[in-house]
Order: sequence, then C-alpha cells, then structure tokens
Amino acid sequence: MVVVAGSANLDFVVRAAHIPGPGETVLGGEFKTYPGGKGANQAAACARAGGVVTHMLAALGNDAYAAPIEASLAAAGVVLHAVRVADQATGTAFICVSDDAENAITVAPGANQGLVPAHLASTGLPPLASFSHLLMQLETPLATVAAYAHAAHALGVTVVLNAAPAQALPAELLADVDILIVNEGELAALAGPTGDLYAQLARIGVPTVVVTLGGRGCLARSGQQRLVQPAFPVKPVDTTGAGDTFCGALVAALSQSLTLAEALRQAIAAAALACTKMGAQSSIPTRAEVTDFLAKQTT
Repeated sequence: MVVVAGSANLDFVVRAAHIPGPGETVLGGEFKTYPGGKGANQAAACARAGGVVTHMLAALGNDAYAAPIEASLAAAGVVLHAVRVADQATGTAFICVSDDAENAITVAPGANQGLVPAHLASTGLPPLASFSHLLMQLETPLATVAAYAHAAHALGVTVVLNAAPAQALPAELLADVDILIVNEGELAALAGPTGDLYAQLARIGVPTVVVTLGGRGCLARSGQQRLVQPAFPVKPVDTTGAGDTFCGALVAALSQSLTLAEALRQAIAAAALACTKMGAQSSIPTRAEVTDFLAKQTT
C-alpha cells in the first residue's frame, strides 16, 4: 500500500504550433481542461498503471475546480483524503502544448500551499506505518514535505521524493529520503552541473537516485550499482504528465517487491504510453496496457 502526499491541480491546456517566446503571442488551437498536479498525477499512475492500493493526501479549495480532480482520482482507484482550504482556489496549471509534443507549464499553487504538517494525522489517513512507500513532490510547502519525510523515515517507511520543481533542498530532508527522482535539470540544480550524469548522481547523498532523460530513458544509482533503462519508441502526442507517470509506476512496482531494474522498465513503459495521449491523468495507461506493451518489446 502506497501513500502520495502532494499537489492537485486543474490543468488548462491549449495546443499551438509552437510554445511562445518572451513577448510573443501565438494563435492557439484546441483548448481543454484536464485534472493534473504532480501529486495527483503520481497517485493516479500508482493506482492505475501500477495496480496497487493508493491513498493520497492533498489540499483542495471549495470551488468547482476541485470536482473534476476528485472524480479523476476516484476513477483511477485512488483513495483521496482531501483538506479543504477555505480562502484559496484549487491549484491550477496553464499549459501550452506544441505540435511537436513539447510543453511549457505555469502553476498557480492555490490551495496546495495550505497542506501543513498537522494534516498527516488529522484527515482520516490510515496509520503511516501501514504503508510501504511515501511518495512526494515539491509543489506543496517544503516544510510540510520535510515533516512528512521525517515521520515516515522514523517508522521505516520508504520515502520517495520527486524533487520537482527544482529548488535547493536542506540536508536534513535529503537525510530522510531513500529514493530521489529527478530530471536532468533538477539533478544539475542539486548536484552542480559539472561532470557527467554518473558523477552528478554520485554527489547526492541519497541511497538511490534516478534521473529521467526524456526520450533517452533513465539512469539510476543505487549504492554502487549503476542501472540504465533505454526508452521505448512511441509517437508522442503530449509529454505532459509522462514524468509523473514514471514516478507513480516506479513506486508501485517497488512496493510489489520488484527489483529496481524491473521497476525502471515498467516505469519507462508506462511513461512512454502516457506520451501517446493528451492530458496528464487522462493519458495514464492501465496496468494491463503496460503489461501488454512490455510483452511486445524486445529489450
């Protein structure tokens, strides 16, 4: 059983020929809203793509934006423990997706900033010790992330942190993290830009560090072990949520006692499939789809 603590947003998505530069206005195409937020995306991936019992702790506003998020998480099989923040709107994200499937995202955190350390014990969440893994991100207050990590670490729960969006992290927080997941930019922000990826991974004092490489797959360092998982070729439509799908699927696989190598392969497959559909949570594949996809791969 996995618990995810983190953000939940409603994504406002517009397609355009390319992502506008500074001062540029671009005439867009189709506009839609999708449930998103790194925390909610990862929880949905853990439950849907990973097939494990998943609880989520998140803060929402008392507004219409919350309803589609709640419905999406319920459809994915996530047990939501929602904190209602009266004076803040539900978090939102404004996303431009280009015709080559790249995206630019601006997040308005809103109610996500109202998630505080005390909520870990006041929302009806099962005892923390009943979970195998706690998965978090950095779209909620850093003090809250640190408090939850410390509480879980003290109970022997495996703490997984997706250090996104990139920011400086205190040594005390990293000391409570068992698995750190970053992309290349986030890795450079934490480890410094010098040296190759393995040198950067080695400089981070966390037992296991995974760096995602987009269309090139991922690398991992676990103790002294190095692992490489290439990407699976797909025709991308929208890369929004692919990294979150990777995180959720990875933690789900690890919670089922798969090896890190096996878990990385499942996570990369789930992320690849997520790139073939629009939206964040709406693009997350089912566990059956991941299994079928992997059965057709030769590597």
